[in-house]
Amino acid sequence: MSKASVYLVGAGPGDPKLITLRGLEAIQRADVVVYDRLANPRLLRHMKPGAEKIFVGKLPDKHMLKQEEINQLLVDLALQGKTVTRLKGGDPSVFGRVGEEAELLAEHGIRYEIVPGITSAIAVPAYAGIPVTHRDFTSSFSIVTGHEYKNKTYSNVNWPNLAQASGTLIFLMGVANLETICKSLVEGGKPADTPAALIRWGTWMEQETLTGTLTDIVEKVRAAGFQSPAVTIVGQVVKLREKLAWFETKPLFGRRILVTRARSQASELVGQIEELGGEAVEFPVIRTQPSSRPEAQQARDAALNRLGSFDWIVFTSVNGVDAFFERLKELRVDIRAMAGARLVAVGPKTAAALEARGLLVEAIPPVFQGDALLESLAPQLKAGERVLLATADIARTYLPDKMREMGLDVTKIDIYENVLETEGGDEIVDFLQKGQLHIVTFTSSSTVTNLLEALKRLGVESPLELLQGCKIACIGPMTAQTAEKAGLKVDYLAKEATVEALVQSLYA
Repeated sequence: MSKASVYLVGAGPGDPKLITLRGLEAIQRADVVVYDRLANPRLLRHMKPGAEKIFVGKLPDKHMLKQEEINQLLVDLALQGKTVTRLKGGDPSVFGRVGEEAELLAEHGIRYEIVPGITSAIAVPAYAGIPVTHRDFTSSFSIVTGHEYKNKTYSNVNWPNLAQASGTLIFLMGVANLETICKSLVEGGKPADTPAALIRWGTWMEQETLTGTLTDIVEKVRAAGFQSPAVTIVGQVVKLREKLAWFETKPLFGRRILVTRARSQASELVGQIEELGGEAVEFPVIRTQPSSRPEAQQARDAALNRLGSFDWIVFTSVNGVDAFFERLKELRVDIRAMAGARLVAVGPKTAAALEARGLLVEAIPPVFQGDALLESLAPQLKAGERVLLATADIARTYLPDKMREMGLDVTKIDIYENVLETEGGDEIVDFLQKGQLHIVTFTSSSTVTNLLEALKRLGVESPLELLQGCKIACIGPMTAQTAEKAGLKVDYLAKEATVEALVQSLYA
């Protein structure tokens, strides 16, 4: 047997979180991923750096490669010594032709593994609120191909038996032949008023469901311009949809939402969007890193080496907290040096980052802005006290300027800097050009300016024009002010500067 391996992986029905752990491992270890159109391309983000991806997708009227060519491609790649992951929508053993691919690999002595996936035959109806079995209706189901190949005919399907079956009937890939399916079932004895449903792009953001009966579902599909890929369900369980539909009723269902904040901070926002049924697309236009300017580095290190001289230390972001303590560790400065300082956090997340290190904050302003911070601290501040402000390189000068006016001795250090990122931007431009992005979220002024600049660097002549079809959501008034000044119309404004409030503003 060859030392190379081929993983024949079921990617699941579409929702990228429905892939199995083993399937995800196969993507991560692959030298090359061969994938089709029903495997969510977001899964490719888990590929290791430098891995190759090859699209062999099939459309109803066009094949990129014939199945025989795909089989041979897998063999050729494996014989080159590459670890190959063949990523297929749903489960590869359910009309996925995995047997043909495995046969040729076995003939060439190539090691392979079949990694099952969640089949769309069950998952897609579930996402539409239609369980394929229910004790009040049926205890069985049948999965039938909705089309057969040129060397076969529909006479190979035993329509009378299917029509007489009491269980749920599930047809995959059958939109083009729907009229034949319905007609054959009725002619075989299935009552014409039997409920039927079609679910298009099930488990995806674009999921769409049509219900009817064997009598009228064909006309409904034509009237709606319903196209593949779709799963067809025939049976009494379809009646449950009206009561059990859950996915399409989530508050952010059907909305693709751009997340622009730094990747290190994006997970919370992404998670909340997806929990509410939206599709979060990450384009982190900011990357944080330690200050690169020599003069900023020197000022930062000088302040940290005299940490014990400060009466107050003010942190304005979680990034600032992380960078602060990372640099303390690098300088071998004992955290106990700051024992005499009182700590201030601008926002609950920043406070939580300090508390995670065993440090309690003196104050959190009710509104997470510099003027609110000063207002809440003013009664406690005394002229002559020494204040250390650990901020980003692009932080406003309002806070240190006002503190100095109050007679405070202020040292402001650039504890980190924001760097413009454009990686992954081509996909975002494509989404925007096709009108497939619905909302853009901004969590800071720098995300606004960086997105516009990133789009320019990606070749977009007029970023504002490209963004016109999107709703704009901002985490706070300063961010909104920056967006409006740049020429964007702000549609959603969080009631307070938190991720939770930002997400809530999108559907409240």
